[in-house]
Amino acid sequence: MRKPVIVLLSLTAATIARAAPAAPEAAVFRCTNPASGASWDIKVDFARNFVDAFPADISERWISWHDTAHGGLYDLDRTTGELTVRFASSTGGYFLYDKCRAG
Repeated sequence: MRKPVIVLLSLTAATIARAAPAAPEAAVFRCTNPASGASWDIKVDFARNFVDAFPADISERWISWHDTAHGGLYDLDRTTGELTVRFASSTGGYFLYDKCRAG
């Protein structure tokens, strides 16, 4: 009686594994400032929820992190590639808008 159950569980697990594509563990995005043309890369570690060396909140739509070394709060829209950077300052702060693409 146990053999059919084991075979059925094995077949079910194999079917699920084929149906769900594996998510990448990491990706590199090339970001560009449209005003200056300056470009840089960011590395996203999906397995550990990090962007470069900073903890990140990662969802299907957004990747958000805080760069504690240089300041700034970053929000990357994964569907459009739009990167919004927010900097605080004594005069109220400012926003930067960049464009990123998976590289």
